[in-house]
Amino acid sequence: MQNQTSPTISPLILTFGVADPVGASGIQADLATFAAMGCHGLSAITSILIGDTARIEDTQEIDADWVADQARVLLEDMQISAFKVGAVGSIESVSVIAEIVSDYPEMPLILDPFLTMMPDQGQDSEDLLTAIRELLIPQTTVMFVSAVELSRLAETWREPSTEDMCAVDAMHIIGLGCEFLFVTGTPSNAGTVSNILFNDTGIVRQDSWQRVSGAFIGAGTTLSAATAAMLANGLDVPEAVTEAQEFTLAAVTAAQRIGMGKLVPDRFFWAREDNPGNPDAVDDGDETSP
Repeated sequence: MQNQTSPTISPLILTFGVADPVGASGIQADLATFAAMGCHGLSAITSILIGDTARIEDTQEIDADWVADQARVLLEDMQISAFKVGAVGSIESVSVIAEIVSDYPEMPLILDPFLTMMPDQGQDSEDLLTAIRELLIPQTTVMFVSAVELSRLAETWREPSTEDMCAVDAMHIIGLGCEFLFVTGTPSNAGTVSNILFNDTGIVRQDSWQRVSGAFIGAGTTLSAATAAMLANGLDVPEAVTEAQEFTLAAVTAAQRIGMGKLVPDRFFWAREDNPGNPDAVDDGDETSP
């Protein structure tokens, strides 16, 4: 087999996530972002979505054994540079993914488990969050959450609070074994968005970006996928998240209205002659802005 380090081979990233027929989020967004940043994407699908640019109407989970088989066959054939885990679909899928990535502890793992358009599953959602907390977070290199998502996850170990618990909750996640936690949409001045990167020393960096107006689908996925690509290309985490934010802002600034719902980031903005994207600005990391 040709060596992975050959300059003729793009870094390979294996992503676990949902198949989005719109191509705005999930696996399709990951693959587009990887390609735009010089990487080749491999995929293991955890769920199939039915939806459009406005909403997700239904989901169909893939059997966890099928998820495992998709990944194992690829990993026996190719040498990857990074893992990305998106929306996982079920507790069983969390289990098999956690087992797979544990066999490759040297590989960076980017975890972005929230897809805000996914329907709430009540108690099943709580159990899924607990499984992610116990099985995937301890193996994670960089985890992505919005401030709202972090509060929701924190309620699996503490009572709800009206106080600003962002820093406390972030350090709890780091204490579980996560190397870096990137929290998007933290409190900031009007018209700007603040994102904070934490590690075991506390705040590593805090970035503020001009907010882009409009409602977007797939911005958060683009941000985490771009970070995965930067890590696969050899950047360290602080530099990777900075480059990823700049890329995501440019993609969102150049977003396209391909349907009647939300705008879709243009991950190939750099290939358009009339590109309106501005690489010097970025918005938050949820699914409504980068």
